Amino acid sequence: MSAVVTPEMIDSYQRDGVVLVKGLWADWVEILRQGIERNMAEPGPYGAENLKPGEGGRFFDDYCNWQRIPEFEQVIRESDVAAVASSLMRSSYVQLFHDHVLVKEPGTTKSTPWHQDGPYYFVQGQQTVSFWSPLDPVRDAALRCVAGSHLWPKEVLPTRWLAETSFYPDEAKYMPVPDPDAEGMRVLEWNMEPGDAVAFNFLTLHGARGNTTSARRRAFSLRLVGDDARYVERPGRTSPPFPGHGMKPKDRLREDWFPVLQR
Repeated sequence: MSAVVTPEMIDSYQRDGVVLVKGLWADWVEILRQGIERNMAEPGPYGAENLKPGEGGRFFDDYCNWQRIPEFEQVIRESDVAAVASSLMRSSYVQLFHDHVLVKEPGTTKSTPWHQDGPYYFVQGQQTVSFWSPLDPVRDAALRCVAGSHLWPKEVLPTRWLAETSFYPDEAKYMPVPDPDAEGMRVLEWNMEPGDAVAFNFLTLHGARGNTTSARRRAFSLRLVGDDARYVERPGRTSPPFPGHGMKPKDRLREDWFPVLQR
């Protein structure tokens, strides 16, 4: 395993819901860059531009493209990511959920809003992990995560980033989106080199700064699930939606759609 995962890192991940994994994809940076260029030139059906008229720069994202972007599939299947995920989640079983590309071009002042990924998804469980890996050096456009938020008793309200409206109809089921800086929460962020990765639980509250630098900030993210992850019904269309999946509550994710990377 090229990326070193220590017992201390595993303990930190379980306690804080987030940890830095140095060099996870250090050997795969150029391949991932090629995949992102292909993705941006040929966006999938979920490709989106996340700026309002008049906002400077460009904030592009897209997800669920590993089956049509060969560079992404190669990294998913041939890198050490499944073994790293297994260690951090303390799970023998590692299954792909989806990939995600996020690009903030120079001069993009818009921050990524604070959110948990879990409420947008139709999967629940504590054995989950997202890897967020920049493909450019990151100093001032880093991912920011609130330590311990994956253990909060209530999920944070999911919202639509542009419209800033609730994603589901019943807001009372969720806690309001907090302001971690104003509320004095413990926020973790790191200076990162290309191929480093922040690993975080699906329920870890996170956001990202805008990119006010003169350099691009390309990031590849991969979401994986473990032993206890199960399908759950949500009160509306999830993101990603995966229409026609046919799963029922408490099912494992279907393996023909969500490949098992390790058993």
